[in-house]
Amino acid sequence: MEFYRSHVLVCTGTGCTSSDSRLLISGLRKELADKGLEKEIQVIETGCFGFCNFGPIMVVYPEGVFYCHVHEDDIEEIVEEHFMKGRVVERLLYHEPEATISTKEFDDIEFFRHQKRVALANCGIINPEKIEEYIARDGYFALAKVLHEMTPLGVIEELKKAGLRGRGGGGFPTGRKWEFAYQAKGEQKCVVCNADEGDPGAFMDRSVLEGDPHAVLEAMAIAGYAIGALLKRHEGLLPKHFDP
Repeated sequence: MEFYRSHVLVCTGTGCTSSDSRLLISGLRKELADKGLEKEIQVIETGCFGFCNFGPIMVVYPEGVFYCHVHEDDIEEIVEEHFMKGRVVERLLYHEPEATISTKEFDDIEFFRHQKRVALANCGIINPEKIEEYIARDGYFALAKVLHEMTPLGVIEELKKAGLRGRGGGGFPTGRKWEFAYQAKGEQKCVVCNADEGDPGAFMDRSVLEGDPHAVLEAMAIAGYAIGALLKRHEGLLPKHFDP
């Protein structure tokens, strides 16, 4: 296992990518290698932070320094000042509207400070393409609990008690939907991920799929188990097409 003194999280969500965050990442990695810092500083590609107007966005840990509107031309200065001399690049920090001083740390930004993220809890925090990072954030623990400790009806009842509802106009209870699917007759049932962005300019689904895809896969597996599309392995009730 490799250990780094700094981790640099760079957004690769749709908004930041359109602002050339990919070029920023490749340029940053090259500059770090040229300075002999590639084994000390790790660059991590993340999903959307939710602050698209200020992209490309970069957050440096362990300090939590939040840089915004970072471009290729800024790379040399960041590496020289921040990573080699330990000095924050003040001009790239976020400024609150009407504030006279800049905000240094991610957690101090007013936009984020009052948020309690649930569905988007991992977006901007983990590399969405590395399952190990999702597991490190307790990913797939819920699926393990469901498969080993709960019955399908138990899962459905838990959803009903939680009061989870669809986010569309109807707000239909999720537990009831899963209950109807569980009761439906049929030899084969499927779980389909509807990732359509129905509302113009609304990218909630895209943010989750780009920034935390394993959360979607885990939820689909739990839904599949609850409605009968995925049966418990240790009971020997796997679908006919499943070959372990």
